[in-house]
Amino acid sequence: MRFSDIPGLDEIKKRLLQSVLSGKIAHAQLFMGREGALNLPLAIAYMTYLHCTSRGEFDACGTCPACSKNLKYIHPDTHFVFPVSNVKGDKDDERFRADMMKSWRSFLLDHPFGNASDWTLSYGGEDKTAIISKDESREIVKSLSLKPFQSPFKVMIIWQPDAMHPSAANGILKILEEPPQNTFFLLVSNNAERLLPTILSRTQQVVVPLLDDDELETYLASREGDKTRLAQAVEGAEGNLRLALDLVDEEPGDRHEQFAGWLRACYKQDAVKMLTFSEEFHEMDKLQQHALLSYALKVFRDTLLINSGADMLLRSRGPELDFVRNFSTKATLPVIDHACFLLNDAAAMLERNGSAKMIFMEMSMQIAGAFRKAAVN
Repeated sequence: MRFSDIPGLDEIKKRLLQSVLSGKIAHAQLFMGREGALNLPLAIAYMTYLHCTSRGEFDACGTCPACSKNLKYIHPDTHFVFPVSNVKGDKDDERFRADMMKSWRSFLLDHPFGNASDWTLSYGGEDKTAIISKDESREIVKSLSLKPFQSPFKVMIIWQPDAMHPSAANGILKILEEPPQNTFFLLVSNNAERLLPTILSRTQQVVVPLLDDDELETYLASREGDKTRLAQAVEGAEGNLRLALDLVDEEPGDRHEQFAGWLRACYKQDAVKMLTFSEEFHEMDKLQQHALLSYALKVFRDTLLINSGADMLLRSRGPELDFVRNFSTKATLPVIDHACFLLNDAAAMLERNGSAKMIFMEMSMQIAGAFRKAAVN
């Protein structure tokens, strides 16, 4: 992964490049952003540029021996730490670690903009909580105690440090504050608020925003496909490239029809249909589940905009817009507010591997209750 492989984010790329060219590199940096932000690709591109032996002004060369290894994620002076679950129950730590590293490299190659759900699905761990174990801090210290093999630098990328066991997080504090010479930590998190304050205070923060619509549109324009669908993907993704790519491949209208049917069931307080939709939700993979929740948030957002008289900011189009205008006559502000809270809460519980069926059914019942309360009032 090089900077040229990542769409947009030009200002952040410029700052990262300048830090290397000027020799003013913070020894510990936290690449933080919301779900869908390209902080992991940016950290990897930064690492590739650090190791490159023929750096250009704007990117790594991509052809030197260091780049060749980094593009395959096999550079001996690059180390990765990431959350896993021992789905095979392998008691041989060395063998398990080697197997997971192979899976990790395949994941990075196959899913350059993948998220935590893609990662757990790639090795079959989607039904178990993935963590960075307490033993990992010892491995970090051990790996970094050795001198660099081929590069002047050693780089340790810790992905999702918020998933660290508390003992592991505390175990790296000293080396994070005083790493060996020419050793750099790149922490990558989508939930930085869950990190220990002692880790936050030891890192220089690099805030990575979601892409804007123009950056998404420019990236997707190179793909074949219906231009209308590409435009709808840009609107629906709201800066999340991974979600945009999924929306492009999705059958048009599927998500809207599913959402509209579910919301009608909630409005009519039809428990049987709500249960049916909960079972369908359970059968989806995590990416599809999060995509449906994101779509629901977009619809509620547009409903609020219509009720506020801000139609010029609407993102819905065609049949979706007709549905939103009709729905806006029935949805009060308390209903919208409560629904958005429930949708965000459901997304968080899914990340903690809660039962998708139970989460969706509980959310449906509470939204139905909000509609009932609004009708009474």
